[in-house]
Amino acid sequence: MNVKCSREPLLAAIQSASAVVPTRSPKPVLTNVKLEVTANGAVLSATDLEIGLRATVEGVETITEGSVLLPAARVSAIVRESPAGTVFTIQTDGNAALIRAPRSEFRLPSEDPLEFPAVAEFPNEPCYEISTPLVRELIRRTVFSTDNESSRYALGGVLLELAAGSVTAVGTDGRRLAKMEGPVGISGGQPADAQPIVPARALQLVERCLGDATTHVHIAAHQNDIIVRTGLTTISARLVEGRFPRWRDVFPNRPEAVRVNLIVGPLLAAVRQAAIMTSEQSKGVDFSFNAGMLVLSGQSVETGESRVELPIEYSGSSLRIKMDPRFMSDFLRVLDSGSNVSVELTDAQSAAVCRTEDGYGYVIMPLAAD
Repeated sequence: MNVKCSREPLLAAIQSASAVVPTRSPKPVLTNVKLEVTANGAVLSATDLEIGLRATVEGVETITEGSVLLPAARVSAIVRESPAGTVFTIQTDGNAALIRAPRSEFRLPSEDPLEFPAVAEFPNEPCYEISTPLVRELIRRTVFSTDNESSRYALGGVLLELAAGSVTAVGTDGRRLAKMEGPVGISGGQPADAQPIVPARALQLVERCLGDATTHVHIAAHQNDIIVRTGLTTISARLVEGRFPRWRDVFPNRPEAVRVNLIVGPLLAAVRQAAIMTSEQSKGVDFSFNAGMLVLSGQSVETGESRVELPIEYSGSSLRIKMDPRFMSDFLRVLDSGSNVSVELTDAQSAAVCRTEDGYGYVIMPLAAD
């Protein structure tokens, strides 16, 4: 194998692949990335057997086709520390990989490329097509609500409900639930409806690899895995096994609920201030909705008390609910500071439901009042 490539596209591919490479593994071969070179170009791949990634390296000059395994940490450092614009020559003699630049040369031991597990390519089949901005919001607004420690339900991932015309992403840890909806298109025919539970780490990798806002993300969902193509990168992941909670029951139709419209920025600032005086033993903040004013108060024996007032447009009867400020802050942080959010309340024992105008819903279970 012999190929020439520029530093910048090679570094971009290596940085994407390095997010998958395990730092430690019972299979040492997985600490490598595989560079495959053909007449059509070069692809860098990595896997930890749960998640796989294939990244196309742009602008390569193929001299001789072939493949080579490169130690991920070493080759990443070599490329990263080289000057901008460096053109590398990478070749192998079957026993070692030789990386040459105009003023440097590195010889790396190389394992047999045939020992490296296959990493899935995007299939030639009907698939779903979603705009890049929507995929970014679907992930940002749900993945923080997942729980990798749960053993009762499959809460370590985000449920994607894919159907003709719409996609719904849902993440929950049992104490709060985030839901985001949006339109979806199709490519290559009509794919079957699917409800995969995608690992949170895989979705975070997808978000990291998202390309230009004008491009689309393609998704092929199968019984045991999901494959996502975004720009020059294809990501495959095993699905989370288990049963996802009946999340629609958490969004009840409550016509009697009180609805209060709030602006994200000032509310987030008030929540963070009130949370200063909470502790691990006393982590709740009281939200008291009164005519014209929201009062947030927190207290603990160790730290003291806090009281923060926020003027609001509300003229109904007083309502009080105690919530974990971290859950409210997590929700508000993924929204634009100038956007509006509607908070639905009934009483101190029922969940607070937050909604935005762009299909985002969030449920927070209350804490027991003191």
